Amino acid sequence: MGVTDSLCRALQNKSQDILTAMNLVRSTKDVLKKLRLDGWDIFFEEVESFCKKHDIDMPDMNALYKIDTRRACQQRDDITVEHHYRVDLFNDTIDYQLEELNTRFSEGTIELLTLSFALDPSNDFKAFNIDDICKLAEKFYPGDFTSKDLRLLRYQLKLFEAELHLDIFQNISTFSELCQRLTQTNRAQTYYLIDRMIRLVLTLPVSTVTTERAFSAMKHIKTVLRNKMEDEYLTDSVIVYIEKELSMDIDSDSIITDFEKLKERRVLLH
Repeated sequence: MGVTDSLCRALQNKSQDILTAMNLVRSTKDVLKKLRLDGWDIFFEEVESFCKKHDIDMPDMNALYKIDTRRACQQRDDITVEHHYRVDLFNDTIDYQLEELNTRFSEGTIELLTLSFALDPSNDFKAFNIDDICKLAEKFYPGDFTSKDLRLLRYQLKLFEAELHLDIFQNISTFSELCQRLTQTNRAQTYYLIDRMIRLVLTLPVSTVTTERAFSAMKHIKTVLRNKMEDEYLTDSVIVYIEKELSMDIDSDSIITDFEKLKERRVLLH
């Protein structure tokens, strides 16, 4: 847990930027993989030292591991205590953490978020990168940008880059502020492809660096009572919680009415 603690804290940091967070995800994965390969011996020495210090009896690691069952047929003669703790507990725990990280942060997701960081306006557009922005549009939004749009996007980005020193683009720290500034200065029409790109990036849950991360909302959504909910339902619940300012305007009665129209139901929802 100590390996993933830094990542967990970073993802909940309201001022964390996307690029740093994604690099930390990659680093955490690498550390976990290395820990699984050659971390057992060091871990076992630490456990052994702790037990000796506190007068805790250590099991015989070379003894056969006995499953707590009444059926003799379920016992295995080739599993030692050391194998049980190393493979069934130590390795399995790391595998579970890696699986969760890979599910939430696949290589495609990491690349998407990393490329989107090229549009980040914080620190005077320090991360601005034309090639990355064009790659983002071409690879992840092919349905929103034609081949002609991609060529025009590069030209618009070059003109936009030349204007970044102007006062109108100073003191901007989020994608939403940048989108508003383009609209307020009537540049959304001039840089309509850039404006489109920014609006697409804004749909990403972690696109705005000052927004509370989805992971900090998880503790409110996935309580003990709802701990066994499916991932799809959990995702929908988290989105509603994160975007609560928008969800407050949703009429619950209209949702119930639409739900009832899907098919006849015995239960009255109103």
